Amino acid sequence: MECSVQPAKVDRDQLRAAIKDKYTVVAETPEEGFHFHTGRPLAEMLRYDMAEVDALPSATVDSFAGTGNPFSVGRLQPGEVVLDIGSGAGFDSLLAARQVGPAGRVISVDMTVAMLERTREGARALGLRNVDARLGYAEALPVDDASVDVVISNGVINLTPDKLAVMEEVRRVLKPGGRVQIADIVVHLEVPQDARDDIELWSG
Repeated sequence: MECSVQPAKVDRDQLRAAIKDKYTVVAETPEEGFHFHTGRPLAEMLRYDMAEVDALPSATVDSFAGTGNPFSVGRLQPGEVVLDIGSGAGFDSLLAARQVGPAGRVISVDMTVAMLERTREGARALGLRNVDARLGYAEALPVDDASVDVVISNGVINLTPDKLAVMEEVRRVLKPGGRVQIADIVVHLEVPQDARDDIELWSG
């Protein structure tokens, strides 16, 4: 049976603006509270290694928002080049940077300036020089072709209306034999088109 994948009919610029606004607040005032889980309680819920989490800067942990644990399928290897799509405050990026070590590298891509600044601050606080935070979109990654060993992402691809475009970008940037470790929301029932096209349901 063939399945046709169609982008949601939402205004992409309007959706991006709404998501940027929401996650700027998460970055700058995480104590405000949201309809989704955040911070250390979320990391515990998702079964991260809490000793590793506690080694991160508190601002990084406080602004953590995700849906799963991309490291649950395996740790990264020293020397690997990792791309974190929708890196947010850098929670997964900093964990990845410590796993791949100084011989490896993490490219953190996010469209929210405040989140990227959190990533940079966290890397500086930990003395990590292998984190490269870049402003960009999942559908048009600012990353060279065939340059990445591992793509990670945590609860971000579900926020993009054109998921096929994202996965085409993932394929483009991965080296031959590269792998994907994505944590995200999976819906087992078809979402009605009117719900997919409702921007309020995307950005919360």
